[in-house]
Amino acid sequence: MKKKPQAVERALENLVEQAKEGDRDALEELVRRIQDRIYGIALRMLYHPADAEDATQEILIKIITHLDGFRGESGFKTWAYRIASNHLLTTRKRRAEEWNSTFDKCERRIEKGLSYCGHQSFNEAENGLLLEEMKLACMQALLLCLSREIRMAFILGVVFQTTGIEGGEILDISPESFRQRLSRGRKQISDFMSTKCSLVNPKNPCHCEKILSFDIEKARVIDPENLLFADHLCYAKKNGQAMKQLQELDELVRVTTLFRSHPDYAAPEAFVEIVRKLVDSRKFQLFK
Repeated sequence: MKKKPQAVERALENLVEQAKEGDRDALEELVRRIQDRIYGIALRMLYHPADAEDATQEILIKIITHLDGFRGESGFKTWAYRIASNHLLTTRKRRAEEWNSTFDKCERRIEKGLSYCGHQSFNEAENGLLLEEMKLACMQALLLCLSREIRMAFILGVVFQTTGIEGGEILDISPESFRQRLSRGRKQISDFMSTKCSLVNPKNPCHCEKILSFDIEKARVIDPENLLFADHLCYAKKNGQAMKQLQELDELVRVTTLFRSHPDYAAPEAFVEIVRKLVDSRKFQLFK
């Protein structure tokens, strides 16, 4: 039976209090409880799993070394996500952001892909995995076309279904400002996908299978030997029933459903070991 949000929040805050009192097991469990969501936000912000892992490690260290700063004025998750969002909005440019992606560049890539005559030969299982990688990578790449501020609001509001009040608290802006950022992100993504992506409208020109060869051979967006998303450790995919009924939804809801259907990516277990080593190093004031 799934716990209610209030019960989950109380359990987290109990762990925080125990960790503040020097309970190492509580600290490690706290990290386990929040690492997946923080990693999921970082991955969608930065695109590349290795960059997301680095950023998540930095964020978790900030959180555990500033636990004394948590006063309970907001929920612990909101407090932790505020630290995560501040870090991701101000961190240096990572490798995927150096592409300086725009919707115009994405459109040109689609045009080149559709006119490309190359052909890759894979068996049915390999082809299915590559098409899944293509879909996930493409939608991740579209997020990079948004400014960091709009991208973060889109990820929080669309993917993680954060309310305007919660989003405003996380980003330290008014609920109305959060909703405005979210609305701009929805519009930019939807305007592109509703005219280009066949997952949103089968009549649209861009079909994953039509540009897969180009993305492997020329654009080198997809590396069959090093899939970033399709075989990433994850939990269950979300909104399976909604995906089956995708074409019955209006276009804006289809876009939202597609982004929410991405897997719940699992953070590397190594994060807990990193925290353990940090505590053992005696650099962590709470445990000296």
